[in-house]
Amino acid sequence: MLKATGVAAGATALGVTAAPSASAAGYAHPGLLHTRADLDRMAAKVKAGAAPYTAGYARLTANGRSHSDWAPRPQQTVYRGSGTPENYTLLFKDLAAAYQNGLRYHVGGDSAHADTAVAILNAWSGTLTSLAGSADRFLAAGLYGYQAANAAELVRDRPDFELERFQKMLKTVFSPLSESFLVKHNGAVITNYWPNWDLTAIACVLATGIFCDDSAKVEQAVEYFKHGAGLGSVKNAIPVVHEDGLAEWLEAGRDQGHALLGVGLMGTVCEMAWNQGIDLYGYDDNRFLKGAQYVAKWSMGGKVTYTANTRRKGAVNGWSGSETASAAAGVDPTMTRPIWAMIANHYTKRKGLSAPYLTQIAAKAAPEGGGGDYGPNSGGYDQLGFGTLAFTRDRVSGASGKGAGEASGGASSSPSASASASAASSASGSGSGSGSGGKSAQGGSGDLAATGSSDVVAWTAATGITALAGGLLLLRRRERNKRVAE
Repeated sequence: MLKATGVAAGATALGVTAAPSASAAGYAHPGLLHTRADLDRMAAKVKAGAAPYTAGYARLTANGRSHSDWAPRPQQTVYRGSGTPENYTLLFKDLAAAYQNGLRYHVGGDSAHADTAVAILNAWSGTLTSLAGSADRFLAAGLYGYQAANAAELVRDRPDFELERFQKMLKTVFSPLSESFLVKHNGAVITNYWPNWDLTAIACVLATGIFCDDSAKVEQAVEYFKHGAGLGSVKNAIPVVHEDGLAEWLEAGRDQGHALLGVGLMGTVCEMAWNQGIDLYGYDDNRFLKGAQYVAKWSMGGKVTYTANTRRKGAVNGWSGSETASAAAGVDPTMTRPIWAMIANHYTKRKGLSAPYLTQIAAKAAPEGGGGDYGPNSGGYDQLGFGTLAFTRDRVSGASGKGAGEASGGASSSPSASASASAASSASGSGSGSGSGGKSAQGGSGDLAATGSSDVVAWTAATGITALAGGLLLLRRRERNKRVAE
């Protein structure tokens, strides 16, 4: 059973205890990445001139997409992937603008920003009818579906916002592709797609379920996170837990950019679930904490262990091949994405756990920006960002203080949710970079993604980051540990 527990989301030391409204289905609104208490906390802290909120807010107001003169450019069909007239940049930039204007409205109070967010979102829900392209259309559905829901959640109570029309768009354009991917994986063998592909889909289905008060979608997302057969479920994305409390992130064997994206996506899923009373952060003895700590240490140039693994690739009843990752890829310690503040604050402030690598890397990334601050290509827009402003919080009294790898028992805060929230009933049981979509080296079908990404290269080049050929880390294989289940 999936049950919401706990009390009104995130009461702060400022005494802000306003509870989010609850829908007829029991979901708390606002209740995706931000609750009412979160938004009130941001506004109060910025008004008081408190650090680091003011620095985080300065990043937001300096971003060109947060200005109230942004004009939307809606399209009837959005294309992503090779062989198509790609126009998906229009969508992700407009969604970044809608989110940033919505956030500015709640923090700064200027209704012009709410008007702009509503205008952008209404324009798209009144125009968009389909997503198309190569296998990358699934990435578009997942990434932009969860972002659209989060932007809309900030203005869902505005009288001029077309709520029902937006819900219809999420349920008929975005979520069906993500739901299908989690079940069929585009006709590929279950390990063909790296974890990020599943994680984008989980994020979209979960966000749509909460925004549209659809418990079946929430159940599907949560169940897949815990027990899904693909590489994006938590035990497949983080397959090996070591005695030192760190856990290997599978996509570290691919490259740094996609590993960072995966951590950001899993954190997004955990945060949205938490705000509805579902604790995925703590699932399986804080498995995500152990994996995030691993990626944080590795991304800063620290030595980590990586177990060689071979995954099958190809189409069901079609072409086949395999790929082996034998060591963690090289890293550039200057590469960052706006993913760390949310995760670090949950584990160290809400839960009072020790997470030294998360704490260190979050400090290095602060103050976090958002879409447009990390390069002009899609990789710079895969997270909504501004975590220093949005997720910095005071430590909850009575939190346990135990770290990754330690027992998870003891006093801890409950998942934040409205007292009236009931997340769901019983559950049944990618870096987003553009794959080429063309034929693979093994001669695969053109609609199965070539799961590498040219976009990460473009993103790093645009931000002045040079990939370190050959890697910074020399890691030994640990053959005694289990391989990823196929």
